[in-house]
Parts: sequence; structure tokens; C-alpha cells
Amino acid sequence: MHYRSREVVQVARQVPGTRAVGYDCDVLVIGGGIVGLSTAHAITRAAPGTRVTVLEKEPGLARHQTGRNSGVVHSGIYYRPGSLKARYAVRGAAEMIKFCAEYGIPHAVTGKLIVATDRSELPRLHALVQRGRENGIPVRELGPAQITEYEPEVRGLAAIHVRTTGVCDFTAVARQLAEASGAEIRHGTRVVRVDRRPGRGVAVLTARGDIVRGRVLVNCAGLHCDEIARLTGDEPGMRIVPFRGEYYELARPELVRGLVYPVPDPAFPFLGVHLTRGVDGSVHIGPNAVPALAREGYGWGVVRPREAAATAAWPGVWHLARRHWRHGAGELRRSLSRAAFADAVRRLLPAVEDGDLVRAAAGVRAQAVLRDGGLVDDFLIREGPRTVHVLNAPSPAATASLPIGREVARRALGALADG
Repeated sequence: MHYRSREVVQVARQVPGTRAVGYDCDVLVIGGGIVGLSTAHAITRAAPGTRVTVLEKEPGLARHQTGRNSGVVHSGIYYRPGSLKARYAVRGAAEMIKFCAEYGIPHAVTGKLIVATDRSELPRLHALVQRGRENGIPVRELGPAQITEYEPEVRGLAAIHVRTTGVCDFTAVARQLAEASGAEIRHGTRVVRVDRRPGRGVAVLTARGDIVRGRVLVNCAGLHCDEIARLTGDEPGMRIVPFRGEYYELARPELVRGLVYPVPDPAFPFLGVHLTRGVDGSVHIGPNAVPALAREGYGWGVVRPREAAATAAWPGVWHLARRHWRHGAGELRRSLSRAAFADAVRRLLPAVEDGDLVRAAAGVRAQAVLRDGGLVDDFLIREGPRTVHVLNAPSPAATASLPIGREVARRALGALADG
């Protein structure tokens, strides 16, 4: 592997001048999730004839964040007005539903309830109403009797109904984006080295020993995006800290008609355990949020000491732990105890019994954490020479993937034109 690592540099030096290098593509995208594929799709639509190659380390597309979430098309109500998350989620939700309808991808606009179950949550619920209106989202305020009109088994002091929320099959969306883009998709191509040189573009070495050359590199590597950024020579100024989100499936799906959420705590970066009726009619409950012991740590048994040590070495992790240890302790308890998880669900859905919860596949959120422990709370896109890095794209990135893809494509095409 050391010999191969030198080879990627030597090949890039063989012939001076950009045209003599022999590029495999114009834009090389690392990551076959929905953001990377949306970027490829946006590039080929904006600039027909542009050659795009997508490198995906897995044997198939959308194997991580894209394919391991609750499938919710978010309205954008939670996000700070004017932020990328707010603008792209509102715009992206409408575009996602339209895209699904155009290509016959399973989807539904169900609306959702955000329910306050304690008086202390009422001010936060009212603040969400205001935020939703500032973001241009239709919101209806409900009293206890009106809650049961939407969800007969749900109980709460007050709620808001957000009618633009929906669900879809994001994995099917990703596959359709790949097909419609016309990009070359290379599976099983894990990038282990990157060589970037002025006037020569970017050459990457894969774990299989292949060398792939492009004029511009787009980093949409999700859980590994900070590592890829450092391989290019760019310091991202953050680290991805993986948080596992665990789900249960509801054995009695008839208890829930649509989507039901608790009122989020603004001091904690996650939305809390919620109820989601998917496009297949099943109801998923979750996720919680616990630190994962590997970037792809989908269970407590998945431990990668080197990755865990690298995460622990980042100062921001310890600052974060000190700030949120009480929340973290509760999340850990719900991870280890189905009864504790069921107790959290019963705040919204009193009829749930412990035996109604059946373990389902978990996901891992790629959360960017700054050195001081601050969580990057918006989408983060940065540029380097001949490179565009997507460094923070957790939820609602799937919802917002079409406008995110256009923005990344705009930057990539700008870099292509410059050089």
C-alpha cells in the first residue's frame, strides 16, 4: 500500500500540462449517498456533456445516512430563518415530492403533529409556530380535542399541525438520481489517497489500487467527509462525531395514522423520539441519539478502536460531553432498556406497551463538531483549490438534497471553469 501511495503522486507527475494528464472525468464525486448523487445530477443538467464519475466504497448506493433514516420529508419548521437548512428544506420538500411524483417513487404528504405533553413545553411550541410562519410554512395550532381528530391515540396539552411534511423512499430517489444523471458510478471504490496539484487536477488512489483522475473533486463522503478533506490537504476545522440513532417498529401500526413528534429541546441538537408511518404502512419509533464507537457503528457490538480513539482525541468531544451529559445519560438509558424507550413513547402514545416495540435497523448521524464543542447547526459547504467539500449534511439533508446538489454543482462548475 505504501508503494501504491507513491504511485498516485508519480502518475500525476508524468506529463506536464493539464491536457496531457488524461482525465477520467471532469468532476469526480466521492460518495454515493443522496447528496453526492444529487450533485452529479445537477452538474449534468446544468452543463450537459460534463463527465461525472461517482466513487462509492460500498457495493451499492445509499447504504448509510440516505438509506438508514425515517424517510421523512421535513417541512423546515425547526430551522433558523434564513439558514441554509431552513431555505433548502422548505424548497427541497416541495421539489422532493414533485420528483417522486414524476418518477413514480413511493411518497405521501401526510402532515405531522408536534405535540406538547408538559406545560414547560408550551413556550417552545409557540416559538415553533412563529418560526414556521417566518419560514413560510403553513401551521395550525391545536388544542387537546383537535389532536385526537388527527391522531385518536395521541395525547397532549397542545399541538401544531404542519401539513407540508411527508414521507418517501429516499433510497429509490438516490437510485433515480444516479440513473438520470448519466454519471459513471463505480462501486467498491474506497478512496485511500488524494493528490491535488495546480494545473493538473486531482488524482485519487482507491483501496483496489485503481487511480482515477478528475479536473475537480467533490467530497460528499458523509461519515468520512472530514477524513477525505484532510486527504486533499484541506483542514476542515471540524470533526465528524458519529451518533447512532436506534429505531423500533411498532407491532400495532394502527395506533398511529401519520407522523407525531415531541417538542424539541433547543439545548439539545436532536429532535427526540418520534412516530413515523412510512410509505409501506409500517410505523417506526425513534431515533434516540447515542455516541457510536465507529463511524459506521450501527450497534454496540461494532467497535473500531482506531476510529473511537480519533474521535476521543478531538477536544470538541469532551466539551460537548460536559454540556450535554444529562441528555446523554437519558439517551444511553433508552438505548440499553426497551422499557425506558417505551416510557418515552408513552408520553405521546399512552396505549403503547413494552411488547409493541420490535427492534429495527439503526442509523448513524454524521454530526460535525467544532474544536470548542460547538455543533455545526447548518449545512456546511467549503471550497479548496479544485475541490468542494460538503462537511455537515445531517437531517434534513435528504429532504434538501436537490437544492444542496445544485449549490454544490454551482461551485464545482465554477472551479471547473476556473481551471
